[in-house]
Amino acid sequence: MLINFSNVFVFLTLGTVFVAVTLLLGRLVRPADPNLIKMSNYECGEEPIGHSWITFNVRFYVIALIFVIFDVEVVFLFPWAVVFRSMGWIAFWDVLIFMGVLLVGFAYVWKMGDLDWIKDLGNLQEEGEGDE
Repeated sequence: MLINFSNVFVFLTLGTVFVAVTLLLGRLVRPADPNLIKMSNYECGEEPIGHSWITFNVRFYVIALIFVIFDVEVVFLFPWAVVFRSMGWIAFWDVLIFMGVLLVGFAYVWKMGDLDWIKDLGNLQEEGEGDE
């Protein structure tokens, strides 16, 4: 039983030593000549303008999350495609239900306006005025 744990311990020790030696060699070999130009910010060849602590629009994150959700769901179609012929009609009805759920989710996201990059602020202001 101890032989199993010793293998893990040896593997972790060798991995840690490898990382430490690699970092140490990199520090010894690299040239160290810091100056203002090397320490300045770099943004794709453009000079940075303004402060770095700006707030991003929430739509960036919403679109990214929607993409990740639907992308992960589409990944589940690949195993289905592999076993489709062997499972027959059961696989067909399963994927039909699955695609129906995806379609309902997509329709909901579309109806809520989360796919619109520029939202109509006129409707939002009219709704806010009635709450007073």
